[in-house]
Amino acid sequence: MTISRRTLLGAGAGAGVAVLSACGSNTGRGGGGSGGTTLAQWYHQYGEPGTEQAVERYAAAYKKAHVTVQWRPGDYDRQTAAALLTDSGPDVFEVNGPSLDQIQGRQVEDLTELVAGVEDDFNSAVLAPKTYRGRVYGIPQTIDMQMLYYRKSLLADAGVRPPETLDELVDAARELTGRKVKGLFLGNDGGAGVLGGTPLYAAGLRLVTEDGKPGFDDPAAARTLGKLRRLYAEKSLLLGAPADWSDPSAFLQGLTAMQWSGLWALPQVQKELGDDFGVLPFPKDGAAGRPSVPVGAYGAAVSARGRHKEAAKEYVKWLWVERTDYQEDFALSYGFHIPARISLAKKAAKLRTGAAADAVRFTTEHGDAQPLLWTPASQVAYQDALSRIIKDGANPETELRTVVRKVSAELDRVTHTS
Repeated sequence: MTISRRTLLGAGAGAGVAVLSACGSNTGRGGGGSGGTTLAQWYHQYGEPGTEQAVERYAAAYKKAHVTVQWRPGDYDRQTAAALLTDSGPDVFEVNGPSLDQIQGRQVEDLTELVAGVEDDFNSAVLAPKTYRGRVYGIPQTIDMQMLYYRKSLLADAGVRPPETLDELVDAARELTGRKVKGLFLGNDGGAGVLGGTPLYAAGLRLVTEDGKPGFDDPAAARTLGKLRRLYAEKSLLLGAPADWSDPSAFLQGLTAMQWSGLWALPQVQKELGDDFGVLPFPKDGAAGRPSVPVGAYGAAVSARGRHKEAAKEYVKWLWVERTDYQEDFALSYGFHIPARISLAKKAAKLRTGAAADAVRFTTEHGDAQPLLWTPASQVAYQDALSRIIKDGANPETELRTVVRKVSAELDRVTHTS
């Protein structure tokens, strides 16, 4: 099974125990670096050709230690969670986190000193979920984000302007729906799986407040989620497409006038549609609302059980702080992603114009990531409620009251853990 970087924007995998297999590849450098130190580095298996060879090339260029790269297929999050509990895991590893449990359990090293002086150059939306009580535990590598694609010609023919509010999106989807074309595609489940907390952010709310409380205990939350139900009930949504939201084929084949998808789809959309498309953030809802796009980033972390922690930190700093050329290469030469460093995103030639530049701006101005305190238990409670609201017409107020109670209990649990 191959995994692309888009998986980090999904619901998130829970930590568990898995049988670890000795898979991966050696850089082929032979012998150790300075002092004979050997560092083991893990990556999840990307679906983008050339990525594995690139990270091996980066490792081979490091002269202060011998770095072996392991390319790990399968359930990577479960593999790393299990490995962090042993002495045989990686020294350096890529992580969709680290998770709160891993930080509180002192399974990962404090990396704050690695970004000293450049922390403001990392996109704050993706650095924040890797920060706990002011300390940084993961260095963001690249950013993935989602946004709304729309077909300019179809909107123009229908006399519909690109929607700037959620009400306008609902109206536009209805107006653009015909016998052969649906107005909007949010995934085959009507958006429950992919949208997550994005509509709440668009209403001016949050998943978790700064003081560790549910950030959506507000009538605005029910109002906004009720509008997602309207999209479903009015049959403005494309359902049962051959491929789900992460694949732009429904949009490219003219099955829908608008589609929610990821930045990774942009090169293909651009190639096939030319200038006949535009991109937007999820539109704001209500007077206190604001546009929102979900963002996420895998990061580099250091195991607290590793034998060469200081050497591992030095390597992470070299690769993900100092070697900006490798950071840009990793983001844009294998797939299409945004560098985690704001300065790199601004100067990258592929991101300077058109929809790509819009995506960078959306990420900087409107990016929202799942907060560190938003645990898998909270995610499941909210996601299940969102699905019932959209697909079954469940009462938003009733559903959200139940979710607030469950999330409150979960936040109390994690914030009282040492």
